[in-house]
Amino acid sequence: MGPSAGGNSGDAPIPPPREILPGHPGDAGDRLFEPEMLTLRLNDKAPAKYGRQCCGGEVALLLEPLPVPATVAIFGAGNIGLELTRILARHEIDLHVTDSRPEHLGELDRLEPPVAELSRHFAVVGEEVLTSLPPGSHVFIMTHDHAEDLHLCQAALSRGDLGTIGLIGSSAKWQRFRKALIADGHAPEVVDTISCPIGLPALTGKHPATIALSVAADLLSRLR
Repeated sequence: MGPSAGGNSGDAPIPPPREILPGHPGDAGDRLFEPEMLTLRLNDKAPAKYGRQCCGGEVALLLEPLPVPATVAIFGAGNIGLELTRILARHEIDLHVTDSRPEHLGELDRLEPPVAELSRHFAVVGEEVLTSLPPGSHVFIMTHDHAEDLHLCQAALSRGDLGTIGLIGSSAKWQRFRKALIADGHAPEVVDTISCPIGLPALTGKHPATIALSVAADLLSRLR
């Protein structure tokens, strides 16, 4: 990124793009920003906030928001993890799938060519992948081993900069995990940033495809 020019034509284009960025003071939260043109007159009679220019003519600038794709990480490529990958791979996101079992990662080859930027990671301990994710990433923990799930929850909470953390399991599993995480030194309010069970409360079921659909719908509603 660099300046568009000097003087007024260099400084005047800065505030409008800031208004486009999510999270600025005037952001309504759910607005969809469209590209817009900004035209500046380069003469000493034109109104100017950042100094006058006298080279003559006009300069037209295109202001266009270029959103960064969300990063989603799935830890565990079992039945539900595979179905969740199948759904999310059809969306423009940066998708990471991690498992300690090569044969389960191999099942990803059977999916349709992804729209997402799909990365697969073979890792005996998924913590290395988790710590390398960019801030704001959305993490789903659904491995085949409760001890591994707990370890990943601890690592996720220790980061403190993830977008969301979802743990698959029942309310009973969550109560055990919550107690263990608090005993490990995490504050209760921090532990409660983990969602468990995951998915839309109104869309329930026991079939892996149904669970994955519910989880994906909940996530995508947050990413709109």
